[in-house]
Amino acid sequence: MTNPRIEFCGEWYDVADDEPFYIGRDADLVIDENPFLHRRFLAVSRENGLWWLANVGTLLSATVSDDSGQVQAWLAPNARLPIVFPTLNVLFSAGSTTYDFAIHSGSEYFATSQLTSASTGETTVGPIHLTTSQRLLVVALAEDILKQNSPGRGEIPASADAAARLGWTQTAFNRKLDNVCDKLDRHGVQGLRGGRGKLATNRRARLVEYAVSTRLVDADDLILLERNAAEVEAAASAGAEPDESAETTGSITPS
Repeated sequence: MTNPRIEFCGEWYDVADDEPFYIGRDADLVIDENPFLHRRFLAVSRENGLWWLANVGTLLSATVSDDSGQVQAWLAPNARLPIVFPTLNVLFSAGSTTYDFAIHSGSEYFATSQLTSASTGETTVGPIHLTTSQRLLVVALAEDILKQNSPGRGEIPASADAAARLGWTQTAFNRKLDNVCDKLDRHGVQGLRGGRGKLATNRRARLVEYAVSTRLVDADDLILLERNAAEVEAAASAGAEPDESAETTGSITPS
């Protein structure tokens, strides 16, 4: 069994098999000096013939997925899971910043298969389908992360900034965010709702983590933002306003 290696921001870190490898603000792998990040948040260690990823923090959770995005788990505090894929992608948020790194183990104990493929060769992951405006919202929130060429860090914009990026009102943005979170919650995605039906305060971060880790959106979707910006600008020049209730990108309602 080969020892795993961790990739973060273009750098590689070797994991020894005689002691845990810690990841956090003050650890073997220093993610960032972000005060919202635990000093020791995650740990990679070997036990009973397997490598494990454990959440040793007390507040933050991590989203973990295989390289295909078909298998995804939410790693809560005090939880752990075996590293059974050749590549394991880990995303988590601390404050307004989302981080991601990859664990390369070289061993495959569990394999995924492509279940749903289109005639073009593209693969649809999972049963969740977003409307055009819902996808646009998710891409706007995940834009900085989707632009990264290698695992690292990205900022999640505030709702007001994301709404302005899309040319939407704050009210329209919040309504669509509610709709997306409700849809994913009904599909069993954890972390998007608080107790007694109250939406979790960190739902934007959790939404981005899930969408990126499961390939619900990817870098190819960034073109949607450019198209939307062009259509919003054209609408403004023509004296029209974007129809924020429409489900097609850039639909225009005359003023």
